[in-house]
Amino acid sequence: MASAPRPGGRDTDRVLVPKRLLDALGDDPASAVRSWLDALPGTAERQLAAWELTLERVATPGGRRGLVALVRLADDTPAALKFPVPGPDADRERAALAHWNGWGAARLLRADPDTGALLLERLHGAVSLRSLPEPKALLEAAGTVRRLWVPPPEGHPFASVTGRTEEEREILRVLGAGDWAAQARPLTDEALELRAALPAEPPEEVLLHGAFRQGKVLAGERAPWLAVGPAPLVGERAYDLARLVLDRCEDLAAGPGPAAAARRRVAKLADSLDVDRDRLRGWSLHRAVETGLRHAAAGDRRRAELLLEFAGWL
Repeated sequence: MASAPRPGGRDTDRVLVPKRLLDALGDDPASAVRSWLDALPGTAERQLAAWELTLERVATPGGRRGLVALVRLADDTPAALKFPVPGPDADRERAALAHWNGWGAARLLRADPDTGALLLERLHGAVSLRSLPEPKALLEAAGTVRRLWVPPPEGHPFASVTGRTEEEREILRVLGAGDWAAQARPLTDEALELRAALPAEPPEEVLLHGAFRQGKVLAGERAPWLAVGPAPLVGERAYDLARLVLDRCEDLAAGPGPAAAARRRVAKLADSLDVDRDRLRGWSLHRAVETGLRHAAAGDRRRAELLLEFAGWL
């Protein structure tokens, strides 16, 4: 049902849940998430009315973990209205954005704990760091992620790197035992060994983005580049930086001397952010293997082979 016209803005469009989100979450018609999806258009319309927002359009194709709509405030300020999939991850995203308060990340303007709605500073969704040449993108990414690494608030709700990777260890064991993963078992074994050793003596405990990569950094007006879509946790910086090491690994694979180029990338990022090279190399290998095995289990063998090859270069 379309909402009524709002003063100062055109009629809003009907809120349609993007197909990508439906495909990612809508398999089980009896699940709580499917019920949330079914109710989402009405929830969004009520939130628009409650916050006096004018809907421009729903962002498509959008992501797989929530709906984002481009809106305008009553004073015509552009903003983004986000509905993350409800649960602990959504609560942690809200807490991290509130704690950063716009420092290195999109500013949280308003939140509704009942609906999970987040009203965010509008960024240029079509312009991420991936639009830049690789050296420039890495430089800007390093400057952005550095701002996010702050002490967590007291009584924070965030999981730890140790806790998250404990779950990943069990996944690695199961996936690595599959017949199709036989060639990757030496890398899987090394990733498991690194998972056991690296969290034993973490050098620091700071708030991390958790899913930081070039595509998660968008162009803004208030600042040139700001991060979005955190999966926040607390732990050491090398873990957060490891996902950035893996970014655009297809570019390295297509160039000369990919193994040496991968090791140079680790060294350059570690040195620019004062992170221990060996720890960054270890977490990068761990995350490459874990992500590669997940892609293989999902049927994306091409991406899986590339990530596992990247792990071998390290």
